[in-house]
Amino acid sequence: MFRLLNIEFHKLKHNKASRVLSIIYFGLLTSIALIAAIKFNIGTFKLHLAEQGIFNFPYIWHFNTFTASIFKFFLLLVIVSMMANEYSYKTLKQNLIDGLSKKEFILSKFYAVVTFAFISTIFVFIVSIVLGLIYSDFNELSIIFSDLEYLVAFFVKLVGFFSFGLFLGILIKRSAFAVGAMIVWYLTEWLIYGILGWKVVSNWDTAQSIKNFLPLESMQNLIIEPGSRLGAVKSIASQIGQNFTKDYSVSFTNILVVLAWSGIFIYASFILLKKRDL
Repeated sequence: MFRLLNIEFHKLKHNKASRVLSIIYFGLLTSIALIAAIKFNIGTFKLHLAEQGIFNFPYIWHFNTFTASIFKFFLLLVIVSMMANEYSYKTLKQNLIDGLSKKEFILSKFYAVVTFAFISTIFVFIVSIVLGLIYSDFNELSIIFSDLEYLVAFFVKLVGFFSFGLFLGILIKRSAFAVGAMIVWYLTEWLIYGILGWKVVSNWDTAQSIKNFLPLESMQNLIIEPGSRLGAVKSIASQIGQNFTKDYSVSFTNILVVLAWSGIFIYASFILLKKRDL
């Protein structure tokens, strides 16, 4: 495994675009801390976001993993360009000539995907711990280390998302078109949902239940938006007669669905590469 990983990171080290995108990505993860500095002072209205409890344990795990997952597109560009460069620079053919099997080649990419996801998760963990210890009103160990399942969901979400990107990179061979294909697929999921709800099952709840098993939707459902869970938001909502009844917990079923899609994408990548004439 380490030999294959070494091959991948050696390629990335000599790719300026990938280095820049990786730095931007981890820089954006760090920028979550800047939210603490956001203050609104409009007349008598004063709002300091850090004082609204967004960095309180254990809520911070939910908030930070959701926010960090928004930036995953920067690493997606690294993943798809990693595959596109194999064709552009003919390093794929050279690796195979040098004795690397197609299975090992796909495994090297998958190991890179898992490594990126793991490093991102550790990074978010460190940022969250630091911010929580500074701003949280609750510092008991039992509270600090509760709700860590959001980190698991974040890791699984990245693995699934990057595996999808890897598959599209192999399928299309061009990074820009691969990213475009993912956007098209996202719209396709909504189209499927609309057709199901309008024509096929004629029930929007049933259509949504089916849509939950589609790849991007299942990844999105791993971490539900945390904004309506915040105490200040609930207080305002109750004053205007609104109540939120969302289930914010991490669903084990969603984790299994995303892991299944990850396996499908990696296996499909291998089959595609195996059958393709290089």
